[in-house]
Amino acid sequence: MTDLRRNDRQAPGRHVPVLLKEVLEALAPRDGAIYVDATFGAGGYSRAILEAADCAVWGLDRDPGAIVDGRALAEDYAGRLTLVEGRFSEMDHLVPARPIDGVALDLGVSSMQLDRPERGFSFRADGPLDMRMGGSGPSAADLVNETPEAGLADIIYRYGEERRSRRIARAIVEARGAGRIERTLQLAEIVRAAVKPHARPQAKPRGETIHPATRTFQALRIAVNDELAEVDAGLAAAERLLAPGGRLAVVAFHSLEDRKVKSFLRTRSGALPRTSRHLPATTQVDRAPTFELLLKGARKPTATEISVNPRARSARLRAARRTSANAWRPAASGGDS
Repeated sequence: MTDLRRNDRQAPGRHVPVLLKEVLEALAPRDGAIYVDATFGAGGYSRAILEAADCAVWGLDRDPGAIVDGRALAEDYAGRLTLVEGRFSEMDHLVPARPIDGVALDLGVSSMQLDRPERGFSFRADGPLDMRMGGSGPSAADLVNETPEAGLADIIYRYGEERRSRRIARAIVEARGAGRIERTLQLAEIVRAAVKPHARPQAKPRGETIHPATRTFQALRIAVNDELAEVDAGLAAAERLLAPGGRLAVVAFHSLEDRKVKSFLRTRSGALPRTSRHLPATTQVDRAPTFELLLKGARKPTATEISVNPRARSARLRAARRTSANAWRPAASGGDS
């Protein structure tokens, strides 16, 4: 959920959320409608939706700090903005209002979290190695210090798409043998030394576009917060929650998220090839398309937006409109059929 959202009371020259214009076009806010900003963050999308139409918004966030910080915005839109602490994967249970005419999802970590060293999401400043969006459960430090080497390598490879995952995991295990790894800069230096042993800590070798620890930090954050499973569950929850004609707008920031969103929408819109006639048949109710694609492919930020907010560079927006078909039922294995 990378954006530079700021409340007016926090900064006069606040930045707008990533792909804001495009998200609003996809949601098409209208008077009397009800929307869910399922990743409230600092409230940028919620504010824009409320300003675009005389509607109501339910803002959800698993981060209790976001809910506390959002109280001033809720007061500004009293009776129209309702804040709820909770995971977006549970939105259909957390939001009692019906019908829901639109859902916005801004996946990943927010700038509000990245820019606070005490949250431990970034190595740009030293802080505790935490990374928990909700503040409960095992932290990144717990994962780094207690996961076996093979497990660490698997996490870093799968969630960070880091080809040097085994080397990094081995270096982490060796380093923690001298004492627990508890700080963000401590871990970042361990990873940098493993990947670029002859580079100076602040040097940017030719051709190196990101810090050597970036993918490792991404992987740990995804694992700590179970983010990919959350995406799967959140998309299915939006499918159950949206009324016929309701709109879904999803902004993703890395390939793992975007692949899941793309696959979900293509499958649910009937854009994937039919399964083999030799496979067991499924009922028409289960397989009827539940979404119509609103965009051909993904919408990307403009060069102008990227120049203002470099963090927007990897953002991808996908959007769809809900049909009247019943939401697909989970398969016996636990996945969607």
